[in-house]
Amino acid sequence: MNWGNLLFSFNGRVGRKAFWLYVLASFLVGILINVVALGPMIAAAQTNPEALANMSMPIWVWIVFIPLIWIGLAIQAKRWHDQDKSAWWILIGLIPFVGGLIVLVMCGFMQGTPGPNRFGDGPMT
Repeated sequence: MNWGNLLFSFNGRVGRKAFWLYVLASFLVGILINVVALGPMIAAAQTNPEALANMSMPIWVWIVFIPLIWIGLAIQAKRWHDQDKSAWWILIGLIPFVGGLIVLVMCGFMQGTPGPNRFGDGPMT
């Protein structure tokens, strides 16, 4: 398995396992980032509440989040490809309230097309 292709390419197909592993990994990384980045901010706010107004997220948080967003889009595109749908279906997640639920159900629980389709022979994982 080529990790670069799996994580950064929008071509090919992945199964539900890869989708759920990404969801779990990004959830854990998000918690870790919040603890590390927000911990000092919360501690400062307890001693001086006005200091919180002058604080901002450190730049390294954005350096971590941008690749996570790209990887998430790539994995989701490949999940849609596994169901023989265009990656433009990613945009359905922008619909307030129901979009995320539709993405969760379709990418997380629906099986892909068996055998080859127009996006490849079969899921990478």
